Amino acid sequence: MTSFRDTARSATAAMRAVFPATPLQRNAHLSERFGADIWLKREDLSPVRSYKLRGAFNAMRKVLESNPEKGLFVCASAGNHAQGVAFMCRHFGVRGVIFMPVTTPQQKIHKTRTFGGDAVEIRLTGDYFDDTLAAAKTFCAEKGAHFLAPFDDTDVIEGQASVAVEIEEQMAGLPDRVILPVGGGGLSAGVRGYFGDACAYSFVEPQGGASLAAALAAGTPVKLERVDSFVDGAAVACIGAKPFARLADVNPDDVFAAPEDRICVTILEMLNVEGIVLEPAGALAVDALDDVAARIRGKTVVCITSGGNFDFERLPEVKERAQRYSGVKKYFILRLPQRPGALKEFLNILGPQDDIARFEYLKKSARNFGSVLIGIETREAANFDILFQRLDTAGFTYRDITDDAILAEFLI
Repeated sequence: MTSFRDTARSATAAMRAVFPATPLQRNAHLSERFGADIWLKREDLSPVRSYKLRGAFNAMRKVLESNPEKGLFVCASAGNHAQGVAFMCRHFGVRGVIFMPVTTPQQKIHKTRTFGGDAVEIRLTGDYFDDTLAAAKTFCAEKGAHFLAPFDDTDVIEGQASVAVEIEEQMAGLPDRVILPVGGGGLSAGVRGYFGDACAYSFVEPQGGASLAAALAAGTPVKLERVDSFVDGAAVACIGAKPFARLADVNPDDVFAAPEDRICVTILEMLNVEGIVLEPAGALAVDALDDVAARIRGKTVVCITSGGNFDFERLPEVKERAQRYSGVKKYFILRLPQRPGALKEFLNILGPQDDIARFEYLKKSARNFGSVLIGIETREAANFDILFQRLDTAGFTYRDITDDAILAEFLI
C-alpha cells in the first residue's frame, strides 16, 4: 500500500510542471529577536499568493486521472480557495463555477476572475457563506459537477502536504519545530501527516475561530457558536472531519489562539521591518512566536506564512487595531463642562507625545456638561497612566471605552 509520504511526494513532483517550489527563507530579524534559527516558508509567494492552489491542483488532478471527461468543477469560497481553483481550472482547461457571497470585496472577485479567465464563471449568491455553500452544492447535484472542498478532502490534504515535502528538500535537515496556521485543518493535517513525529509542532488559530481547540476538547469536530471573521483565511466555524482525524491526538498545550488585534501588530511589523505583505491568516504562524518563545530558544523553527492576499483598503483598520492592542491609542468619553476655558484646560493636560486623533461632541447629557468622544495617540503606552492621573487630579470625569466592544462598534 502506498504511504501518505509517497503520495505527497508524487503530488509535489506533479506540481513542478505548473509552478515552482515556494522559497524557504531564513529571517534574521525574527531569529535575533527570539534567539532561534527561524525560517519562513513563503506560501505568500505562490502564483496565487497562498498555498491553496496545491490542494486544488491535487484534487483536480486525481479526478481527471480517473475521469478524463469530467469537465465541470465547483467551489464555494470568498478568498484564497477560489483563486486556487480558478488558477487550476485554467491550467487543466476545464470549466469552473465559483460561488461567492454577495458581500465579497470586489478586489477578491477581480483576482479570481483574473486567475481563471474564460475558464471560470463567478456566481454571487447569499449574504453569508453558509448560503453560498448550500447554493454551490445544490448546483453540483443538479449538474453532476465535482465539488472541490477547501480542506475536508483527502486529496486536498495530500496536496497541502507538498509544503512539507518542499521544506524537507530545502533544508539540510528537518526543523526542530514547525509552526502551522489552522483554519479548516487541511494544511496542518498534511504537514503533520508527512513529517509525523520527526519534529515538534505548534498550531495557531485565530482567537475568534478556535475550531481545533474546540474539537480537541470535545473529541470530535464541533461548530462554534460565533466566529470573528477578521482572519478571513482561517476563521472557520468547524474544523474538517478528515483533517481532524489526523490531528485528534494533538496535545492541546501545543494549540494557541492568536488575538486578532495582536495579529495586526504582527502584520505591520512584517510590512514595516521586512517588507513582507501578509494577510491576517498568513501572519498567524509568525504571531505565535511570542507564545512559544521559551520553547524555541536555540532551536530551528519553520513558520509557514500561508498567504499574502492583503487588501490594502484594510490597512487603516489593521493599524487602528494594532495601536489599541499595543496600548498607544485609546478612546474615552469625557464629560466636559460647558464653560469658557474648559477645553483649554483639557488640552493643557495632554503630554508632549499625546496627539488628538478624534474629537467629537456626542450630545449634551446635562445643561452644564457635554459628552465628548476623544481618541488619543501617543508614543509610549505608559503615557496614558500620566494622562489619566492628570485628568483625575483636575477633576475631569471620563470613561475609557477602548476595550468596550459594543461601544467601540457604534462609536469607533
